[in-house]
Amino acid sequence: MGDRIHASEELDLRALPSLTPAGVLAAALAVAVAAPARQTANVILVTTDGLRWQEVFTGAEERLIAKESGVEEPDVLRRAFWRDTAEARREVLLPFMWTVIAREGQIYGNAARGSWARVTNGHNFSYPGYNELLTGVADARIDSNDKRSNPNATVLEWLNGREAYRGRVAAFCSWDVFPFILNRERSGLVVNAGWDPVPDRGRSDLAMLNRLLADTTPAAGGVRHDSFTFAAALEHLRSEKPRVLYLGLGETDDWAHAGRYDHYLESAHRFDRFVAELWQELQRTEGYRGRTSLVITTDHGRGNGPEDWKSHGEKIPASQNIWIAVLGPDTPASGERTDIAPVTQAQVAPTVAALLGESYRAPAPGAAAPIAGAVKELR
Repeated sequence: MGDRIHASEELDLRALPSLTPAGVLAAALAVAVAAPARQTANVILVTTDGLRWQEVFTGAEERLIAKESGVEEPDVLRRAFWRDTAEARREVLLPFMWTVIAREGQIYGNAARGSWARVTNGHNFSYPGYNELLTGVADARIDSNDKRSNPNATVLEWLNGREAYRGRVAAFCSWDVFPFILNRERSGLVVNAGWDPVPDRGRSDLAMLNRLLADTTPAAGGVRHDSFTFAAALEHLRSEKPRVLYLGLGETDDWAHAGRYDHYLESAHRFDRFVAELWQELQRTEGYRGRTSLVITTDHGRGNGPEDWKSHGEKIPASQNIWIAVLGPDTPASGERTDIAPVTQAQVAPTVAALLGESYRAPAPGAAAPIAGAVKELR
């Protein structure tokens, strides 16, 4: 892929002085055939921390809709999210995922049907997971969630260093460790995370957002509520028109660790609504409509059962299992994929680059290949 001519590159006819006019035309046609027109000019990457594949593919788990799983009103939660079939349960929990992405894009990772999407870093927790999915390579040096600057350049940093994207790559994240994961100081990326205020530019609505952010008690240490993160990201999208935007949400993991299955499901449902609103915004905005791809995933899975669903990590092997979804003009509408080899978290960064027509493998030695089925020309 790295050797092909990008659709955005023009054929330099001056470099072909020995060709006849007919030969020049033939060469131009060969380039056009070799490099089909790409529609994706922008990519939005979205993650929601620690959302299990089980809920994504089968919806609410019946045995967890109980007071023993922190559910204050089981009957209320059951009415909201329980249905008789897995297909109906997952659609009521994640309607955008299953009425739009599953019909117009692709979803990977239904382990119950033999479709595997997995973490490869062996740790199955956040910083190693985000490093892997953002760089395309698991790194044994990343073995804690400590606030240490990432020695690895992410795909966001790599894209920001290229002329076509410089200054048009941004990240809005709920967790306050992201400035270190993305190495904000070195990378020069716009990274708004944790308790960072949103630049208000003299606007009263953004000033109020910052006041509410400062005056709201978080659900977990170091993580602001996803509603603030989403509002800030949407405003940046509208005002700055980035070509690459990363939205990193966190409440699904926070409420799972707290043992509140009701809030965990509500956060998952809200995450899906945020993605739907983001997609709708893209479809009514010139420059994004029909030219933007979404890549959606998580940093790790979780365990099974009444206790292990709350946790993840090396001691819970099931938490290596994740899910990945892709939607956009260059992704075939293949829906839920059960016909391919296992995919990995390390393929996320190369897939983001591939959707933009960029080859990420060369600048990141050892990086995984893009998910082949997620990009038309890589099938």
